Amino acid sequence: MYLFPADLPTRALLSLASATFIVGASLASASWAADTPDPSDELVPTPTQPDPARYGPIRTKLHDWEVTVGGGAMYKPSFEGSDKMELSPIPFVSARLFDRLAIDPTGLELDAYKHGPFTLGLLVGYDSGRDEDDGDDDYLRGLGNVDFGVNLGVKAALEYGPAEFYGTINKTIGGSDGLLGKMGVEVKQPLSENFILGLDASVTVADENYMDSYFSVNNNQAANSRFGEYKADAGFQRADFALTATYLATENWIVRGKAGLGLLLGDAADSPIVQKKTQPEFGLFVAYRF
Repeated sequence: MYLFPADLPTRALLSLASATFIVGASLASASWAADTPDPSDELVPTPTQPDPARYGPIRTKLHDWEVTVGGGAMYKPSFEGSDKMELSPIPFVSARLFDRLAIDPTGLELDAYKHGPFTLGLLVGYDSGRDEDDGDDDYLRGLGNVDFGVNLGVKAALEYGPAEFYGTINKTIGGSDGLLGKMGVEVKQPLSENFILGLDASVTVADENYMDSYFSVNNNQAANSRFGEYKADAGFQRADFALTATYLATENWIVRGKAGLGLLLGDAADSPIVQKKTQPEFGLFVAYRF
């Protein structure tokens, strides 16, 4: 999960927060039950003297809740393929529970299975869609909106030294109704006690539904917009490269910056909707970790 969120609609944040509370509560209950000592092995505590052995595991598990709160800004294209850059202020709240469940404004990730360097996770996220008012001078007028959708997916990852090789599959429910697959590698390397450098490279493949929603122009859209008809088929959609730098100013305060470059590929790059194939983005965040 990254410290560089996209804008998160209120209903998505509420859904993700609710899901996190339910799953987190279930994990806490199961973990507490497993760690509670056998009553037959200890003396029965008096009502005025709570037994530390009984409540100690709860305190230990609460320490496994890592919460980070902060804010910052992203400078990125106003829509995928746009040549117009927009600066967006972004609040940030994230939590990691029991080293298995992580949530941030991009979604929720649950490590369902771990074995050595291999992890299989479940993903819940969102696709914010696209509004035809995005961009300059009514550029997208006549194409209609791509509605908000919920992403459900899986992630497989393999750690090798400082590198993590990963693959994800996400299905959008609603909105584009698309299917996206991503393969990539992420490397995190501490350069000093307080400074961490990260590199990420990935390639994304999209199905026909996703490509149609964002890059095709049908008969009706052509009649009501500035674009001619165009059909974008399934295939490679984009490649992304990102550099992150994290500075641990104190034990709790974190400053993180990001510079990224996306490159549209295949039929996505050739779409008449696309103004610019290269898609840069920059971000800066300050956060406090509890």
